[in-house]
Amino acid sequence: MITVHVNGPPLRRVPKALIRRAVASTLRAERCRDGEVSVTLVDDRTIALLNRRYLRRRGPTDVIAFALHEPGAPVLGDVYIGVDQAMRQAAELGVAPHEELVRLAVHGVLHVLGYDHPEGAEREESQMARRQEVLVRRVMGGR
Repeated sequence: MITVHVNGPPLRRVPKALIRRAVASTLRAERCRDGEVSVTLVDDRTIALLNRRYLRRRGPTDVIAFALHEPGAPVLGDVYIGVDQAMRQAAELGVAPHEELVRLAVHGVLHVLGYDHPEGAEREESQMARRQEVLVRRVMGGR
């Protein structure tokens, strides 16, 4: 059984049901039949604290993911989405804010599942980025 939790303040601009669907769809697409993923929506201050504490990077970021399961065990993970950063990115990229939130949820879940991407210019061309965009289109098309 797949369990998805979306936590955070009740913000009108955040479609929690859509994020829940994005997470569940990603897990199913990756043939995960058993697992639990929690997505927590946070502000710039909170994501910056997490970024500094766990990744030793300064400032806010868009998404941080933690895989909490052992190899071979059911998937267990936490995903933190920086909503303020997501809104800025959506404006910069010219995409709907809901689409960017879905993209970050999918991205975080892929990290929980073991995907990684190179840093720098190759990042947008990576296997993870290609898979991410297929899944985002699937979720957004199903709205």
